[in-house]
Amino acid sequence: MAACALFLDLDGVLAPIVARPTDVGPDPRRNFILRLLSGRLDQRLAIVSGRTLAEVSTITENAVRAVAGVHGLERRTVLGHEVIATADPDLHEAVAVFRALARAQPELLVEEKGLSVALHYRACPSACEAVREIARRLEAATGLVLQEGDMVAELRTAGADKGQAVGAFMAEWPFQGSRPIFVGDDLTDEDGFAAAAGAGGYGILVGSGRQTMARYRLADVPAVLDWLEAAITEPVS
Repeated sequence: MAACALFLDLDGVLAPIVARPTDVGPDPRRNFILRLLSGRLDQRLAIVSGRTLAEVSTITENAVRAVAGVHGLERRTVLGHEVIATADPDLHEAVAVFRALARAQPELLVEEKGLSVALHYRACPSACEAVREIARRLEAATGLVLQEGDMVAELRTAGADKGQAVGAFMAEWPFQGSRPIFVGDDLTDEDGFAAAAGAGGYGILVGSGRQTMARYRLADVPAVLDWLEAAITEPVS
């Protein structure tokens, strides 16, 4: 059997979902596990997140070399080479609209990522349909791609998703020829599950309550960390 490679989302997998993304910071146990596991897997470990490369690096304290940020629009290889997409000019319009919505409804939170912009409505669930409708109209009027997630609508530059990020890593050392396992929690991770399955691996969904392409499930973030910790000494297959 081929050696495995692990691809991990961050929020909802390695860190709990919180109302404000900036409230997530370094965690000693998590980052210690990631460092040990990365060595155990000969660096075949990657973070694939909607966050920027800079955010992932800060939160994980650079425990993992290979990182895909903004759903694959930013990517850093194990060797440290960075591949960054060019932002779509239409993002300026989306940012302006999302900022206006947040001014009118202060519970809404705008998250600007350079290559995308997200509007979080976790603190205002009643705004869900209005936010999604406005985001869909912006997608239709621009070249941006709408990614709907857990209490968030994100408009991003076209050209990448988490599945494509997995594929790019799998074409490079040290991931080539390995069996990919993708661990995620959100709708954005379904592309990663599909890519892993297509390359002979599988997905693991964190949480429950929806249909998924993932083969297995883990209950929550603590269960993920326990599983990863066990994988340091027990081979993952």
